[in-house]
Order: sequence, then structure tokens, then C-alpha cells
Amino acid sequence: MIALVQRCSQASVSIEGNQVAEIGVGMLVLLGVSIEDEEKDAVWLAKKISNLRIFADSEGKMNRSLLDSDGQALVVSQFTLLADTTMGNRPAYIKAARPDQAIPLYELFVKELGTHLQKPIPTGVFGADMQVALVNDGPVTIWVESKG
Repeated sequence: MIALVQRCSQASVSIEGNQVAEIGVGMLVLLGVSIEDEEKDAVWLAKKISNLRIFADSEGKMNRSLLDSDGQALVVSQFTLLADTTMGNRPAYIKAARPDQAIPLYELFVKELGTHLQKPIPTGVFGADMQVALVNDGPVTIWVESKG
């Protein structure tokens, strides 16, 4: 499981011009599920991200997590994170999980993240053509994988 985490001052998701989710200060999590992923990957990644210290403390150092800062999280599915670009110019997505495997793991990740943060987690719509907007704060963008 791969997450591209972006610290933001705001983020939103729209579908066909209609906003379906938005947050203020927190993080946008773009989530890719691989064919190798299991429930333990979703559980581990949710805990890791909720504790990821990418928010400034009183001295301006990145020492605070979402939990510490009471920030929000917005999760958006993004199978293109699993792109294989090693051959040719057209990415291959053979490592991306199909919806029957990916959706339950994506939903488990969202549930676990909500449990850790003790708040509901807004999301995009799995498989939809989404327009994602954010103001990346920093910028801070971090790649996190459940399999090292």
C-alpha cells in the first residue's frame, strides 16, 4: 500500500463540478492499493500516517502529528501511484489491485485512520474521475509504503 501524504492548509475533491469533500489544515492522503496488500497493510499505514510528525511545533520544527495538532485528513484513492514506468512511455498498472480487492482495503484504511484520529475522514469516490485541489503547506510531501 502506498500513500502520498501532502501537508495542506486546505484540500477538496470535486466530481463533475460538485464538491464532495473538503478539509482545512491537515493532510491530503492519496492512497494506492497493490495486488500484494492485505488488511495488515491498511492497519499499519493508518497508524503510521496518524502519527507522522509533519506539523510544526512552537519552535517551527516538524514535531507534531495529526493527532497532536488536531488536524484533518482527506483520503483519495489513486491507483496511478502503482504505475510501472520502467519500460516504454506508457505506464503499466499491473501491480494495482482490482476494485474487488482494493475497495475493502481502502475502506479499512479510512476506518482505521478515523479510529486513530477519533473523527470522520472525508474521502473522494473510489474509481470516480475526481478533481483534487489543495494548498500544499510547506510544501511538505511524503511517500509512505507499507512494504519496505
